[in-house]
Amino acid sequence: MKRTARAFWIGPPGHGEIRDVVLPDPAEDEVVVRSLWSGVSRGTETLVFRGGVPENQHATMRAPFQEGDFPGPVKYGYLNVGVVEEGPAALLGRTVFCLYPHQTRYVVPASAVTPVPESVPAGRAVLAGTVETAVNALWDAAPLVGDRIAVVGGGMVGCSVAALLGRFPGVRVQLVDADPARAKIAEALGVGFALPADALGDCDLVVHASATEQGLTRALELLTPEGTVLELSWYGDRKVSLPLGEAFHSRRLVIRSSQVGTVSPARSNRSYGDRLALALDLLADPALDALVTGESDFEELPELLPRLASGEIPALCHRVRYTDIG
Repeated sequence: MKRTARAFWIGPPGHGEIRDVVLPDPAEDEVVVRSLWSGVSRGTETLVFRGGVPENQHATMRAPFQEGDFPGPVKYGYLNVGVVEEGPAALLGRTVFCLYPHQTRYVVPASAVTPVPESVPAGRAVLAGTVETAVNALWDAAPLVGDRIAVVGGGMVGCSVAALLGRFPGVRVQLVDADPARAKIAEALGVGFALPADALGDCDLVVHASATEQGLTRALELLTPEGTVLELSWYGDRKVSLPLGEAFHSRRLVIRSSQVGTVSPARSNRSYGDRLALALDLLADPALDALVTGESDFEELPELLPRLASGEIPALCHRVRYTDIG
């Protein structure tokens, strides 16, 4: 009897569809996972949805289990939580996280799934990939006790970074965003909030995650002399201009990139698996539920992605719910 599933594909940019797929028989070292939840990483996935991945970044931007090529047709995504239906005894019946696209069932190597701790609800575990990005960013940034820090951009990544920074002793953390509604998210995460014009300056570190030219410019303005902006935004095919004249050089400011595709050199002794397992452990904090701002059924994805891409739904993480539909 053939195993079947349904998967979400992006066809031409700006259009999505649900396709039927036949799953391969699992090998001895593979697992069959039935999806419970997946998450739409709004920034990256809507950029992919609109066809905004630059041609010279097609290889770099590939997701681990992506099918097809940019700009499309492509099956893309990387926030999936499911239950193991077939596989090694140690994993059978376990709830696991996997960097897999939106699909009802799938077959992957057992090494590609990470068990979700019992302290973490399956619905919250879809945030693991984003919290993993935040972990890597803080390994890169190396904040110190007592630092004055701003996080500019209150999306999924920015809020995850702010949530982790809020646990550092003696640190002043302020989430900065143009949307005043993000103040409630900041309060739930236990950090301060400000609109860009009202943000506190003299920052030792500013983490920028707004993916806007204005946000990156404001991040530079908030720094103390010799301060650092850690740039987490992914701009895709957009060009960005910066004021690198004026006092940029005399204040000896630093702009440093961070990207989750490589484990931070500051923790080169850690593996990708170590980093993901840490992210899942950190998700035991119920405050992180504030990052899930909407929920839809899997079958609604073709109608949902255009609304997320246009900003009609101003989501952080939009969670996708699965029933046993194939």
